[in-house]
Amino acid sequence: MAIPGIELHHLRCYLALAEERHFTRAADRLGLSQPTVSRTIRRLEELLGRRLLERTTRRVALTAAGERLYGELRELLPRLEAALLPDPEAPVFRIGFAWGFPATWPQAAIERFEAETGVGARVYRRDAALAGVDSGDVDVAILRGDLAVPGLAAETLLHERRIAAVSVRSPLAARDEVGWRELARVPLVLNEAGGTTGASEWPPGERPEIAVRCGNFDEWLEAVAGNRGVGVVPESIGRQRVHPFVSFVPIPDAPLMPLQIVFPRHNGHPLTRRFLAHARATVRQCEGGGGGGVARKGRKG
Repeated sequence: MAIPGIELHHLRCYLALAEERHFTRAADRLGLSQPTVSRTIRRLEELLGRRLLERTTRRVALTAAGERLYGELRELLPRLEAALLPDPEAPVFRIGFAWGFPATWPQAAIERFEAETGVGARVYRRDAALAGVDSGDVDVAILRGDLAVPGLAAETLLHERRIAAVSVRSPLAARDEVGWRELARVPLVLNEAGGTTGASEWPPGERPEIAVRCGNFDEWLEAVAGNRGVGVVPESIGRQRVHPFVSFVPIPDAPLMPLQIVFPRHNGHPLTRRFLAHARATVRQCEGGGGGGVARKGRKG
């Protein structure tokens, strides 16, 4: 029959005292004060309903019940604690992305998540619109765009400004900025695997021609560099040196781009909420409402 109220810290404390046979040494070993150890042992005895120690001013001796408990705990407690540690062979927390992994806050969020949980996190690129979160290949995905997919929830962390990606040979490369409706008059390079800007974002009758359709970000980048057309990406991509033959031009009047963390609505990874909490905190710290992250929204889906 289980005895309610007994917790691991009671057992750890008793095992240390039974091995040291001295309250001060046990307290030093556990990083606790001697009164805390005394109170913990007294509480354990109350919960068990029997004395475990014979206390004198000079020594600590175990009663018969204490010897029996010590004999069991020195075998069982180390095994129990080992079983509760993260399994080094266990799968890591998997974070997916399709292209353009953000260069600031995710790194800080992952570092804090790993330090808090003891679980490793790994980033995976998937050349698909949902970066594998819909198929179970990853536990969460960092995606751009306003996504609403059955079975998936999405939390928008921030909105990014957009910029035009142009070849250094394009006349637009010399411009300080370009208008959103102006871009409708130039050919568009489209990344169909996770790209965030398509012709449908312009009004009917004012939509750009699709010059090249690409299957991933690298193909898209080479098409832009080759002056096959213009691409549109979040401002954060322009802060990274992605290609020597691609320039970035601000689009002041472009619609903002949501950046979201997407995850299964049901039966997701048990640590998803903790990763989300670290993501929110680091976005606030790293982006600070500027540098492309201009507004934070809530959860949907």
